[in-house]
Amino acid sequence: MEPTGELALAAEFPTPDREQWLELVQGVLRKSGADFGSLVTTTYDGIRVEPLYTAADVAPPSGFPGLPPFTRGGRPQGTADGWDVRQQHVVADRDTVVADLENGVTSLWLKNIPAQRLDDVLADVYLDLAPVVVDAGADFRAVGLEMLRIWDQRPVPAAEVRGNVGADPLGVRARTGADADFPALAELVGKARRFPELRVVVVDGLPFHEAGGSDAQELGASLAAGVAYLRELTGQGLSAQEAVRLLEFRYAATADQFLTIAKFRAARRLWARVTEVASAPSPQVQHAVTSPAMMTRRDPWVNMLRTTLACFGAGLGGADAVTVLPFDHAIGLPDDFSRRIARNTQALLLEESRLAGVIDPAGGSWYVERLTDDLSHAAWAWFQEIEAAGGLPRAFDLVADRIAATWQQRAANLADRTDAITGVSEFPNLGEPAVVREPAPEEPSGGLPRIRYAQAFEALRDAADAAAERPKVFLATLGPVSAHTARATFAANLFQAGGVETPHAGATKTVDDVVRAYRESGARIACLCGSESGYAELAVPVAEALREAGAERILLAGRKSDARIDEYVFVGCAALAVLEDTFDFLGVQR
Repeated sequence: MEPTGELALAAEFPTPDREQWLELVQGVLRKSGADFGSLVTTTYDGIRVEPLYTAADVAPPSGFPGLPPFTRGGRPQGTADGWDVRQQHVVADRDTVVADLENGVTSLWLKNIPAQRLDDVLADVYLDLAPVVVDAGADFRAVGLEMLRIWDQRPVPAAEVRGNVGADPLGVRARTGADADFPALAELVGKARRFPELRVVVVDGLPFHEAGGSDAQELGASLAAGVAYLRELTGQGLSAQEAVRLLEFRYAATADQFLTIAKFRAARRLWARVTEVASAPSPQVQHAVTSPAMMTRRDPWVNMLRTTLACFGAGLGGADAVTVLPFDHAIGLPDDFSRRIARNTQALLLEESRLAGVIDPAGGSWYVERLTDDLSHAAWAWFQEIEAAGGLPRAFDLVADRIAATWQQRAANLADRTDAITGVSEFPNLGEPAVVREPAPEEPSGGLPRIRYAQAFEALRDAADAAAERPKVFLATLGPVSAHTARATFAANLFQAGGVETPHAGATKTVDDVVRAYRESGARIACLCGSESGYAELAVPVAEALREAGAERILLAGRKSDARIDEYVFVGCAALAVLEDTFDFLGVQR
């Protein structure tokens, strides 16, 4: 057949509209007793995430890469040149630093390295090729001065020195509760003037993220910190343009790839508005760090997946530098293998997946553009609230209270496994070999708390491991495997998330089969697992027989039963509370 015009690949199919799609979806949902609202999720910032986005959801124009509001990238080439692969070092080890640089790392993040060790650590580093960012917390003055001395003495032209002195007195305030040392910041700014490309200040959003804050709370608080630094620096006599150039922003990248993409795009848009008002329009320089809060100590291998997704989101979101934390970060100091995996994660995404082959991969996506706009408005409203309270230095109590409320909400979702953690609260492996590492240096405290999402479940796992006898819950499986597998698997996942062993009866035909297996298990608690029809026939006699056999507590995987049940466990139940009650009943110290 001869072509008759433009090629239309779907020409033979009718064009569906949203109403038709919605009708079909609701037809499927009705069969399971659900409704359309069950497909809509809400972020911790109150942003609705719809199951489908169309052209009607397009956000305001996001501009062009390299031009205000910089939503699509701070450079005209966007992500097409890739990003700076920045590795974190928390121990003064010259050989490890060199090994990283020889194997794909392009810049260094030296965290809490003492001033007197810097010269030795960087002895073999070509400082004109490898930017260095120092991060010394409350000791930022001494470390910053030493780093400036090193740059000054090395045979590197001043115009080629790049990196960051790492001054962040507001970050120190957030971490430790100590007053912000602005005089030390002024001293470092003055001494760094001879290095025109060197940055002096890090606006660190990680303290707000690690305290359990939402994405908008992290963005709004960091924006308020950036504005506070602009006020301080211009008050020292710098122009707004000079002050803006000294700042670099650090944000957490999480395994929620779309929210991460939107966060980095929104952050540039928000900062562009601030610099526009300051008559110093400039793109935000961004350093992404894979979220320490999402890292787990149990089944740490899953952290490789989390950090890969986080790096993916940060890269596509346009971050200038990305740090992938090693998968054993929550356990202690990384070994050579975990450092190599962290480096190679970025190398694979850049070189093999070719993420840097497109200027703005997310640009034009209805979902991403809408999410970026919604997140921008939520963060801006929070920023305005902080400013109305007197700005960040005066509003720390407000920030702490609001973030604490968000963490309480997040903790509740973690506790009932609405927010599931693979390998910890879901699909735990009681037989996994422990990953042992040297302890990492202690982090400062006294300010905002540092939390990890897995900490409550992992504390129970630790208590179960330390008990003289591992706690047990017997799974009283009713009927053939096909009848009880779904609920038995659910119950095993729930109890094993707390380190509780779950011996089971297997396929059973009679009450005696269940009771016999129970007596062999040595457990004091039993949980009935079966189908609805199995419960109707066997739940009452099995529950009574188990009590006569010595069971002190009877649970049932489901929501109702005619049997005498002490507690029900089901999808969405308070899993953490069930585990804590189990520990208390068995006398396990936690």
